[in-house]
Formats: sequence, structure tokens, C-alpha cells
Amino acid sequence: MYRIILRCAMLAAVALASFALPAFANEYQAGAIKISRPWTRLPPAAAKVAGGYMTLTNTGTVPDRLIGGTVVTAARFEIHEMSVNDGVMRMRQLDRGLEIKPGETVVLKPGAFHVMFLDLSAPLETGKKVKGTLVFEKSGTVEVEYKVEAAGATSSGQHSHGAPAAGSHSGAGSHANH
Repeated sequence: MYRIILRCAMLAAVALASFALPAFANEYQAGAIKISRPWTRLPPAAAKVAGGYMTLTNTGTVPDRLIGGTVVTAARFEIHEMSVNDGVMRMRQLDRGLEIKPGETVVLKPGAFHVMFLDLSAPLETGKKVKGTLVFEKSGTVEVEYKVEAAGATSSGQHSHGAPAAGSHSGAGSHANH
């Protein structure tokens, strides 16, 4: 009897896990860094640049940095920060990359930290995915796919025609040492 109950419990666990798989289909791991929901939005037709967004969580005990990456349709990949100074929005490249402290979650989103795909060689298509890599200082390189959302999207799966959201990161610490 005990074996039958154990088998039923195991089958139920496997069945539940199979239903949960789609929720994890757009998550990746590089060492202690968890990468969730990489996405980009459709740029204007003639544009040769696009932004990339995602959530990065450091589950480890030492800091790490996003220091680079690639996208198959882009000649260059850069890590950027947007900020507002004296009412003027500014964007700058983070030459030293983006630090993710232990236990910290950093959200890359429009109007905040993001990656840039520069010199696009082919147009992006809404609903498709574009392959790329992310490179971390300690955790190494991981392959990812960016889901292409509609123009004006403010997050993966959501659409907006308003101004980009401000803010960039949650968790402890600041990113003064970029």
C-alpha cells in the first residue's frame, strides 16, 4: 500500500512539474546569476539599434558583473544606464559593466539600466525570438533568447504607449562604481 501511495505522489509531482515548465522556459542560469525573461521591443523600421531588458538575480555570496554579450543580428552589444539630471534624460555606456551584488536583483527595463544592440543587420519581428549571449565577469557566458515584443512595450507581455518607466533596480546597494 505504501508503495502505491508513494508512486501516486511521485506521478502527481511529475505531472505538476510538467505544467510548471512553461513558466521557466524563459529563464537562464550562469553560475550564481539567474536571468529572467530577456526581451526586446520592436524598433522603428529604419532603426539600426534596439534595447534589451531582463531581470538579473545574484543568488551567490560574491558580487558579479554583466560585462558584455552578443546578439546574432547586431554587430555590437553595450550595457547602458539612463538617468534624469536637472530634468534631462541622459544615457551612458557602463564601461565596467553592471554590478550585481550578492542577494541583489537588478531589473533592466526601458528608461533605466538596459543593454543595447547596435548596428542591426536584420529587422526584428514581433513575437519571434532572437538568440544572443550574456557575459558575466565571474559566472561566464550563457546563451539566451530575447523575446521580441511590440513597439512601445514596457515589459515582456505588456504594452504601453506612454513614457518609459523610471527607476532601475531593486535590492540593497547602489551602482555608483560602474
